[in-house]
Amino acid sequence: MNSVSREDMRPLYKQVKDRLLELLADGSVPPMGKLASERELVERYGVSRITVRQAMRELVAEGHLRSHPGKGFYATGRSSTEAFELELLRSFTATALQHGLTPGARLLSGRTIPADDRLATALHVRIGEPVIALKRLRLLDGQPVAIAEDWIEARKTPGLLALDWAGGNRSLYDELRHRYGLAPEVGETVLSSRLATAEEARLLDLRRPAAILTVEQIAHARDGSPINATRSLHHPARYPLRLAQGRRASP
Repeated sequence: MNSVSREDMRPLYKQVKDRLLELLADGSVPPMGKLASERELVERYGVSRITVRQAMRELVAEGHLRSHPGKGFYATGRSSTEAFELELLRSFTATALQHGLTPGARLLSGRTIPADDRLATALHVRIGEPVIALKRLRLLDGQPVAIAEDWIEARKTPGLLALDWAGGNRSLYDELRHRYGLAPEVGETVLSSRLATAEEARLLDLRRPAAILTVEQIAHARDGSPINATRSLHHPARYPLRLAQGRRASP
């Protein structure tokens, strides 16, 4: 039965997309299973090829489908409910463990640099003051999902770069809390998106041109002093973000 209606206020491609999401969710198309062909979907829903292609493009961009040129589209097995919560005060490691995934990291660089105008403003230090710059590739179950860069005033975290950031997984927030007594309490977040550079696409295993989500955050201690500034670049399909809004009803 045709479940796409021209009396529905939603665009036709959105209706097709919703119908396909239902097929993915109820197991009609299992993880790694092949979706019906474009021609079959056109006939099933009584819409144009352009409409079907637009719906498929969105599902690929959101990580629900993977395109194999010449073969068709295959389900990735990722549910729309599997986005990762965006929380300033919880580490990547803690978020991964809550989702039952194994966190990992690969050190890209770790050094002490002089604060430029941007870092001096963010960290409340003088221009030229030493700042630790830590850049890591973050992994989930061995797959690269984000490039994380952190900047911390060097005076507050002596010996931080001497820790083993290259092996296994080490939580920066755990080290800041337990080793240096720096506990983030409040902060601010800025979200944006842009096209990945060639190096970013290589690290995140993306085919260019590819969009990435950028998250810039500054965490503050209870007294308002900044603890660290961070910027993370997210793989749009492997590490989508969810932001809960509104007020929960009282039980």
